[in-house]
Amino acid sequence: MLKNIDYFRYGKEEIEYLKKKDKLLGESIDKIGFIQRKIIKDPFEALISSIVSQQVSKKAAETVWLRLCNLISDITPENIVNTDNESIKKCGMSNRKVDYIKGIADAALSKTVDFNNLHLLSNEEIIKKLSSLRGVGVWTAQMILIFSLNRLDVISYDDLGIRRGIMNLYGLEEISKKLFNEYKEIYSPYASVASLYLWELSLK
Repeated sequence: MLKNIDYFRYGKEEIEYLKKKDKLLGESIDKIGFIQRKIIKDPFEALISSIVSQQVSKKAAETVWLRLCNLISDITPENIVNTDNESIKKCGMSNRKVDYIKGIADAALSKTVDFNNLHLLSNEEIIKKLSSLRGVGVWTAQMILIFSLNRLDVISYDDLGIRRGIMNLYGLEEISKKLFNEYKEIYSPYASVASLYLWELSLK
């Protein structure tokens, strides 16, 4: 299982800033309270977990992940490369996903993407690096920024939940990218924290 679990770190400073900048969001923050969201500190492991979770239900993803962890006790590039494709596929993954996972492991070993030093790069550089890998889009890279590297200023227009949260909060029927970016500016430099609350608001 995951050995690198932690929680997204934020606190009073970020909350007070958002409440000061946006009264409506502030009211929701007070109602919802502090949100504990797990993160996977190792970005390589986090990315493999993300690939496993693509286009399947949460329950199915958990089942596949458990099988993969039982097959490969440590989710490292070396262990993935040294495990045959058919065994990984039997965990419940398509050939395409197996190819994606193997490709990410190869990129890690060749240092095409240096996962150990990823935290030294800017958000934009990390998104560019990760989204160059097969199976990894901009949204996935943004989720790694939040839920692995604990970057505080990330909000994704490509995330339907985020857009729905904003629409629910402000009573909008739709949201353009231009308007989205205006809200992004309001939430910055703590847009990731705003994202946590917008995801909650998307469920209402």
